[in-house]
Amino acid sequence: MISKHMGEQKVTKVSSKKHRQLFVQQLLKDVSSLEYMLDSEWFDNDVTRIGAEQEMTIVDAKTLKPSLRAMEVIESMKEFPWLETELAKFNLEINLEPQELRGDCFSTMARETSYKMNTIAKHAADLGIKPILTGILPTLRKDHLHLDNLTPMKRYKALMESINEQLIGSDYELKIVGIDELRLRHDSPLLEAVNTSFQVHLQVSQHNFVQMYNLAQVLCGPIMAAAANSPLVFGRRLWHESRIAMFQQALDTRTAQSHLRERSPRVSFGKKWLEDSVLEIYREDIARFRVLLSADVEEDSLQMIKKKLVPKLRALQVHNGTVYRWNRPCYGISPNGKPHLRIENRVFSAGPTVQDEIANSAFWLGAMCGMAQEIPDVRKLMSFDDATDNFIKSARFGIDTELNWFGENKIPATELCLNELLPFARKGLKSHGVNQDDIDHYLGIIQERLENHQTGARWMLRAYTSLKNKTGEDEARVVLTSALAENQISDLPVHKWPLPELSDLKSYSTKNLRVSEVMITDVFTVQEDEIPELVARMMDWNHLYHTPVESSKGQLIGMLDGRVLLKYFVDKKHSRSKRLTTVGDLMQRSPIHVDHDASVKEAVQIMRQNSMGCLPVTKDEELVGLVTESTIVKLSHSLLERLDNP
Repeated sequence: MISKHMGEQKVTKVSSKKHRQLFVQQLLKDVSSLEYMLDSEWFDNDVTRIGAEQEMTIVDAKTLKPSLRAMEVIESMKEFPWLETELAKFNLEINLEPQELRGDCFSTMARETSYKMNTIAKHAADLGIKPILTGILPTLRKDHLHLDNLTPMKRYKALMESINEQLIGSDYELKIVGIDELRLRHDSPLLEAVNTSFQVHLQVSQHNFVQMYNLAQVLCGPIMAAAANSPLVFGRRLWHESRIAMFQQALDTRTAQSHLRERSPRVSFGKKWLEDSVLEIYREDIARFRVLLSADVEEDSLQMIKKKLVPKLRALQVHNGTVYRWNRPCYGISPNGKPHLRIENRVFSAGPTVQDEIANSAFWLGAMCGMAQEIPDVRKLMSFDDATDNFIKSARFGIDTELNWFGENKIPATELCLNELLPFARKGLKSHGVNQDDIDHYLGIIQERLENHQTGARWMLRAYTSLKNKTGEDEARVVLTSALAENQISDLPVHKWPLPELSDLKSYSTKNLRVSEVMITDVFTVQEDEIPELVARMMDWNHLYHTPVESSKGQLIGMLDGRVLLKYFVDKKHSRSKRLTTVGDLMQRSPIHVDHDASVKEAVQIMRQNSMGCLPVTKDEELVGLVTESTIVKLSHSLLERLDNP
């Protein structure tokens, strides 16, 4: 999700204090130049254009796990300038042509997106790769997010290093709670690469930028509720739009403190309404956020202004590309040579299909234009705190959200979208001369989605929960990813998708399966000073045959077997000793274990050779999971089923 503006020039890491100071001077000149152009009304204010950027993930066609061969796909498609790299080796991006908001603009955008996706699919197929549209790929694992998998380009490396230098603590921390819970640490901001989006741009007049930007903030929550599409992260069912939390926390260089001083994250919804000008956003971002990257800026924007020439404001664009507002202001130059302002909506996930993406775009763009005709100042109808609350709640609960609305009303998301926002959207698109067929088709998709109460997030949550109850977590994620790929080919909107079955997947390979992909992570443990009676009760209550023993720091120090406990209680009946026995007296010390990155085949061999029913899994001596007989039986059963039903 790196700004494409950074790809237009040589972006570098700030190498010294003087380097930073010189770049900041250019940045301040750009702000002054922008202010002059606004005051002098240089802007392209008479046309409304739209555009979009399509991000995607590429997967191995057989395993449906992330493929790290994006550069090979790029190389095989050198003749297509619209295909670009993204942050990680498993991501790609395409840029869509800007066009006026009128006529058949949405069906044109859909045809262009489908053509470009099909072109990528054709070339990628020769490499054994598939492109997939989804907010967060179900088969993506934390292990895919090491810096080794960063796309090998200087600007990406510079960004990662610069963000790392801002880190106050020792690691980046993720804490997200949904149906399941995700709590983990990571050593780099490449966690950002889990997110793939469909970023929509709306060019607006300088005169109504404030009005339109505030409307974009108001609409952010409701529109996202109707379009949520990323509920799974590393096999955990979290928020309906988990990208919101993932993106903020992935780049959050702050750490917990004992005081209440506020520090703003670089990814945010914002803190207040816009009052007078787009300059407020740029000024705040310069004041709040330290410059991360520099660029070779050849133009002197103030000198160009004096010559009545339109500057590109490269320094301002580079800095703006490192501050991630969910509604981000963008500066550009139109084909007629005039500067223009855009609002970039970054809340939409990629997928589930091109049809769904274009429908989301039509809904947002139409609602923006329709509300602008009737609501000159939305600040008089809603507090910014209520808009912020809507944004967070919609990310968490999606289409199930109850929203704050005008007049301090509380309205379910489906009711608000169906009864108020869709009529606004129809009116807004019609007023811009959008073809009625486009309006009916794409807003009809939104209406049916709301009436069927099935967004991409709800479909995925239902599908994954059903699959996980029938098989192991890894196979469930692979089947889910396979269903995503197949449904995207059909381009049938997500509200019409059936739930996938295990039999839908033609083959499931365990050849390169790692222990971390099949192990049990919800583990009951004890410490060595516990009494055997407690362990026996725990094992009985939870139907366990083995219990790991860990230190207070979570390190594996022993294993306690049910047979050892049974012998202890038998011997105790005949013993007159009053000495208190502890787990430490009975456990097997320094037990055999396996690294989390080992293959499942290796784990099975260890268990067979040592007649083990339970194998602890460790990472850097810390207990992270268990491989049990039931794990292997479940995996084997699935493979046998597929052999019986090829």
